[in-house]
Amino acid sequence: MKLKARFEDKMKTTPSMADDKPMGKGPINRHGMPQLPVGQTNTIKWPVLDLGYHPDITPDRWRLTINGEVENPVVLTWDDFMALPQVEDTSDFHCVTTWSKMDMVWKGVRLIDLAALVQPKETATHIMCYGYDTYTTNVSLEEALKPDVLIAHTVYNEPLAKEHGGPARMITPQLYAWKGSKWIKRIEFLPKNKLGFWEERGYSNTAYPWRNDRYS
Repeated sequence: MKLKARFEDKMKTTPSMADDKPMGKGPINRHGMPQLPVGQTNTIKWPVLDLGYHPDITPDRWRLTINGEVENPVVLTWDDFMALPQVEDTSDFHCVTTWSKMDMVWKGVRLIDLAALVQPKETATHIMCYGYDTYTTNVSLEEALKPDVLIAHTVYNEPLAKEHGGPARMITPQLYAWKGSKWIKRIEFLPKNKLGFWEERGYSNTAYPWRNDRYS
């Protein structure tokens, strides 16, 4: 895939894959880091954190707009989205509020497959994700196009619950979880970095868990 080739070298050198002095403990995880990042506590529960508003978006009303610095902008219905290649992936979930939930089993569409659909221009460097709750967050393309970054609709073989971002949310296993927008409605490809909701309020622009990279 040409798109993957464009960013493959950058992906391999990102801190969550290549850091030679990662901070954390436990066995090596799926991408070469200690399983539990520094400052995190392993939890079985799945706490709910958001802006205090849970949009009631049913699949028949859900739309995903993908636009910006792309050749072929699209607006996907739920049926369009579900007709795309679906993958099941197991990954860990690291919240900046110091808890981690391990081995979560997700199903959804890889963001790189959505990117291939719209064909980002050579000028694209980042994405901005928008949620139905007005949330925004930015991610560099070398992070966003990793194979474990999904727009997920299912977790543990059950439809994603509304309080966790259903019907669909983005997950970013190699970054702190605020980089994955809940109730996602739009992915905008950008020609340069732009700060999202928490980034404008002092949170890190890059959010690397194994560097304790919580705040700017």
